[in-house]
Amino acid sequence: MSDHSQAPVAAHEPPYYVAVFTSVRTEDETGYGETAERMEELVARIPGYLGMDHARTPGGLSITVGYFRDEDAIKEWSATTEHRAAQRRGRAEWYERYTLHIAKVERSHGYERARG
Repeated sequence: MSDHSQAPVAAHEPPYYVAVFTSVRTEDETGYGETAERMEELVARIPGYLGMDHARTPGGLSITVGYFRDEDAIKEWSATTEHRAAQRRGRAEWYERYTLHIAKVERSHGYERARG
Protein backbone atom coordinates (compact mmCIF):
# COMPACT_ATOMS: atom_id res chain seq x y z
CA MET A 1 0.00 0.00 0.00
CA SER A 2 2.83 2.44 0.43
CA ASP A 3 3.27 3.54 -3.16
CA HIS A 4 5.43 6.63 -2.80
CA SER A 5 4.79 7.64 -6.40
CA GLN A 6 1.23 8.62 -5.52
CA ALA A 7 1.12 12.07 -3.99
CA PRO A 8 -0.74 12.48 -0.71
CA VAL A 9 -3.87 14.54 -0.57
CA ALA A 10 -3.11 18.26 -0.81
CA ALA A 11 -3.34 20.45 2.27
CA HIS A 12 -6.89 21.66 2.79
CA GLU A 13 -8.15 25.00 4.03
CA PRO A 14 -8.56 24.73 7.81
CA PRO A 15 -10.47 24.05 9.83
CA TYR A 16 -11.24 20.49 8.81
CA TYR A 17 -11.23 17.10 10.50
CA VAL A 18 -9.14 13.98 10.18
CA ALA A 19 -9.99 10.39 11.05
CA VAL A 20 -6.72 8.53 11.63
CA PHE A 21 -7.15 4.76 11.52
CA THR A 22 -4.04 2.85 12.61
CA SER A 23 -4.13 -0.94 12.44
CA VAL A 24 -2.24 -4.20 12.45
CA ARG A 25 -3.92 -6.84 10.31
CA THR A 26 -4.18 -10.58 10.64
CA GLU A 27 -2.77 -12.86 7.97
CA ASP A 28 -6.29 -13.42 6.55
CA GLU A 29 -6.58 -11.17 3.49
CA THR A 30 -9.74 -12.87 2.18
CA GLY A 31 -12.00 -10.16 0.80
CA TYR A 32 -10.01 -7.31 2.37
CA GLY A 33 -8.92 -5.62 -0.87
CA GLU A 34 -12.39 -5.70 -2.40
CA THR A 35 -13.94 -4.36 0.79
CA ALA A 36 -11.36 -1.57 1.08
CA GLU A 37 -12.06 -0.52 -2.52
CA ARG A 38 -15.81 -0.53 -1.85
CA MET A 39 -15.34 1.59 1.29
CA GLU A 40 -13.33 4.14 -0.72
CA GLU A 41 -16.16 4.30 -3.28
CA LEU A 42 -18.75 4.82 -0.55
CA VAL A 43 -16.88 7.41 1.51
CA ALA A 44 -16.27 9.49 -1.62
CA ARG A 45 -20.07 9.99 -1.83
CA ILE A 46 -20.29 11.60 1.63
CA PRO A 47 -20.81 15.37 1.41
CA GLY A 48 -17.83 16.96 3.15
CA TYR A 49 -15.40 14.12 2.38
CA LEU A 50 -12.11 15.66 1.18
CA GLY A 51 -9.82 12.69 0.49
CA MET A 52 -7.65 9.98 1.98
CA ASP A 53 -4.01 8.95 2.45
CA HIS A 54 -2.72 5.42 3.12
CA ALA A 55 0.60 4.00 4.28
CA ARG A 56 1.70 0.52 5.27
CA THR A 57 5.00 -0.60 6.72
CA PRO A 58 6.71 -3.88 5.82
CA GLY A 59 6.05 -4.98 9.42
CA GLY A 60 2.29 -4.74 8.90
CA LEU A 61 1.37 -1.41 10.49
CA SER A 62 -1.22 0.42 8.36
CA ILE A 63 -2.31 4.02 8.66
CA THR A 64 -5.25 5.51 6.82
CA VAL A 65 -6.07 9.19 7.20
CA GLY A 66 -9.47 10.39 6.01
CA TYR A 67 -10.04 14.13 5.58
CA PHE A 68 -13.47 15.63 6.22
CA ARG A 69 -14.81 19.19 6.12
CA ASP A 70 -16.76 18.80 9.39
CA GLU A 71 -17.82 16.41 12.14
CA ASP A 72 -21.19 15.81 10.47
CA ALA A 73 -19.43 14.21 7.49
CA ILE A 74 -17.53 11.86 9.83
CA LYS A 75 -20.74 10.98 11.67
CA GLU A 76 -22.52 10.25 8.40
CA TRP A 77 -19.64 8.01 7.30
CA SER A 78 -19.56 6.13 10.60
CA ALA A 79 -23.32 5.51 10.39
CA THR A 80 -23.25 4.11 6.83
CA THR A 81 -24.74 0.61 6.96
CA GLU A 82 -22.20 -1.00 4.62
CA HIS A 83 -19.32 0.65 6.49
CA ARG A 84 -20.63 -0.70 9.81
CA ALA A 85 -20.83 -4.21 8.30
CA ALA A 86 -17.22 -3.89 7.09
CA GLN A 87 -16.18 -2.80 10.60
CA ARG A 88 -17.75 -5.93 12.08
CA ARG A 89 -16.01 -8.13 9.53
CA GLY A 90 -12.73 -6.33 10.19
CA ARG A 91 -12.91 -7.09 13.91
CA ALA A 92 -13.87 -10.71 13.20
CA GLU A 93 -11.32 -11.43 10.44
CA TRP A 94 -8.82 -8.76 9.40
CA TYR A 95 -7.53 -6.83 12.42
CA GLU A 96 -5.32 -7.89 15.28
CA ARG A 97 -5.77 -4.41 16.73
CA TYR A 98 -6.59 -0.87 15.67
CA THR A 99 -7.10 2.64 16.96
CA LEU A 100 -9.17 5.48 15.59
CA HIS A 101 -8.38 9.10 16.35
CA ILE A 102 -10.61 12.00 15.30
CA ALA A 103 -9.02 15.43 15.36
CA LYS A 104 -9.78 18.97 14.25
CA VAL A 105 -7.04 20.48 12.09
CA GLU A 106 -6.53 24.17 12.72
CA ARG A 107 -3.37 24.68 10.65
CA SER A 108 -2.20 22.90 7.54
CA HIS A 109 0.32 23.45 4.79
CA GLY A 110 2.07 21.42 2.14
CA TYR A 111 5.13 21.32 -0.08
CA GLU A 112 5.80 19.78 -3.44
CA ARG A 113 9.20 19.75 -5.15
CA ALA A 114 9.15 21.43 -8.54
CA ARG A 115 9.70 19.05 -11.41
CA GLY A 116 12.47 20.23 -13.65
